[in-house]
Amino acid sequence: MITTPQPPRTTEQRLRDTLGRLRDDQDAWVATASPDGIPCLVPLWFAWNGATLLMATRRTNPTAVNVTPAGEIRVTLGTPRDVVLIKGEAEIVEGTALPTGDGDAFAAKLGWDPRKSAPCVYLRITPHTVQAWREENEQAGRDLMRSGTWLAGPSSPGRSAVLPS
Repeated sequence: MITTPQPPRTTEQRLRDTLGRLRDDQDAWVATASPDGIPCLVPLWFAWNGATLLMATRRTNPTAVNVTPAGEIRVTLGTPRDVVLIKGEAEIVEGTALPTGDGDAFAAKLGWDPRKSAPCVYLRITPHTVQAWREENEQAGRDLMRSGTWLAGPSSPGRSAVLPS
């Protein structure tokens, strides 16, 4: 089935849509690679605090093991026709080192508290690049963040992006 693409969104609208996804979505695809270059792609739940994504997994899972050496990570939200692609750096945060408010926010959003589970660690992901597009006609303006700075919208350089009230 061939569909007619919608007109491209403005950068500001794409940013609002992306921030809405970060706030409301629960699932993301997370890609890492081992030091030997073996890829690993897994779905994980996440919470967004306006500046970083927080995810949880077992310390021995490949995703956590792979981010330890360099911290590079890719996260994708949405569908192939409504993509948010995040490139960033992940740090491992032990459950006991996680600020209580962050753990509580994660548990409240997802209905699961990894602090009460078998040996889980958190991945705190700081985005460096964020892109969003729906169809080919949005490819040219897909960059929303570069070098950790939002390019348009409700925040200025050095500040997190939050949804307007």
